[in-house]
Amino acid sequence: MMELILCNCPDAEVAERITQHLLEQKLAACVNVLPAVQSHYVWQGKLEQSTEIPLLIKARKEDFIEVEQAICALHPYQVPEIIAIAAQQVFAPYLQWVQEVTSRD
Repeated sequence: MMELILCNCPDAEVAERITQHLLEQKLAACVNVLPAVQSHYVWQGKLEQSTEIPLLIKARKEDFIEVEQAICALHPYQVPEIIAIAAQQVFAPYLQWVQEVTSRD
């Protein structure tokens, strides 16, 4: 099966670095780099606000740990946002494409 993994990046450079790595290593079939968003959150007891670049990463469920490790290695945040949402239903030809593109056999 596949997952949609959400990750916010501090800037376009980090977003591009993560995107390229995931695709080159066949850890993702597709990564959507969205326009900048304003994020509001509490960090270390303080209300914070920053501009971030969201990534929508399409990956195989079984690759989550490797995707997580890659993001942590390439991301400057101490605690990057990495949230996986299991795909309950996926158009069969799209799922087949994801499986083919991320196959490392």
